[in-house]
Amino acid sequence: MTAPTTPLTPPLTPPPEDPSHADPAPGPDFVTPVDNVFVRAHLGLPDIDPAAWTLTVEGLVERPLRLDLAALRALPADQLIAVHECFGSPLRPDTPTRAVTNIEWTGLPLAALLDRARPLPAARHVLFEGADSGPFHGEDDVAYVKDLPLETARRDVFLAHGMNGEPLRARHGHPLRAVVPRMFGTNSVKWLTRIVLTDERPELMFTTTFYTRTLPGADAPQPVREVDVNSKILSPATDAELPYGTWAFRGRTWSTTEVVRLDLSFDGGPWEPATLDVPGADPAWQGFSLRRTLAPGPHTVRSRATDAAGRVQPPPGARNSVHEVGFTVGRGCGAA
Repeated sequence: MTAPTTPLTPPLTPPPEDPSHADPAPGPDFVTPVDNVFVRAHLGLPDIDPAAWTLTVEGLVERPLRLDLAALRALPADQLIAVHECFGSPLRPDTPTRAVTNIEWTGLPLAALLDRARPLPAARHVLFEGADSGPFHGEDDVAYVKDLPLETARRDVFLAHGMNGEPLRARHGHPLRAVVPRMFGTNSVKWLTRIVLTDERPELMFTTTFYTRTLPGADAPQPVREVDVNSKILSPATDAELPYGTWAFRGRTWSTTEVVRLDLSFDGGPWEPATLDVPGADPAWQGFSLRRTLAPGPHTVRSRATDAAGRVQPPPGARNSVHEVGFTVGRGCGAA
C-alpha cells in the first residue's frame, strides 16, 4: 500500500498574553496547510485528464446525470470546515495513526445532485467509485469503492473540488472527491468518477473485506465509519527540550459530536481539566490548552477527551488511546 504522510507537528505555539486564559479564538493551526495534509493512496495516484473527466450519477435513479468539471464548478458552491482523520492501514486496523487534519473544503452537497437525479423508491445505498485501481492484497484490478446508506449519504456527503481556497491537488483527489464529515477518511473517496444508487450493499474489497471492525458490545463487524473520540497534543512536540518556566500545553480534540471535557495528566499523575475552545457550527476539531510549570528533567503529558455522547478515550492499547508526548524541561529560564 502506498501511504506517504506528512506529520501534523506544528512548532510550539506561543501562549496567551493573559496567563489565566486560553486564546478565545482558534489559533493559526486551526486549518491545516495543504502542504501538511497527509496522503493515502491504496492503489496509487491515477492519471486523470481534467478536460476529459466526468462524474456520473447512475443506477436506481429516474434521471441519470453526467457532468464535466466545468458543469460541476458552475453549480452553487459552499464551504465546509471539517476534521479529516485516517483510520489507518486496512491490514493493521488496530494500530493507532493519529493522522488527522482540519480542512476548509469548497464544493457542494451530494443532495444537490441527488435532487436532480431523483432516486427511485428501491434505492437504499450509494456507491462512490474513484478512478484509482490496481492490484491490492493478492487481487488484480481492484477499484476503490465505498458505500453509505442513501439517507446518510444524502444528509452528510459533501463533494469537494477545492481545498483551503485552492483547487484540489492531484494527490488529494483532483478533480473531485467525496468528503464525509464525522467519518474516517476511508469513506471520503478521492478521484471520484461514479456515484451509483443500488438496492443492496456491494461485497467488495474496501466495503466488506477491509475497513470493518467489531466495536465493544457488538456481536458482528460493522463498516468503519464514525470517528472515535480522540485528541492529539501539538505542543510541545515529541522529544522537545523546553527551558524552565510556565508553558501552555496545547492540542486538538475531535469526535462525532462536541467534546465536552479534555483532561491532561503529567507524569502519570491525576487528570487535570484543560480549557476547551467553544465549537463552531462546522464539524471541525476543538482546541485545548492548559498552562503548567514543571521541574527540570524528563516529563510526559497525556491527553484524554470525553464527548457529549459519554465516550472517553481509552487507556493505551486501543487505536484511539490517550495521546502521550515525552519532553524535557531544562534548567535555563524561559516562558511561553
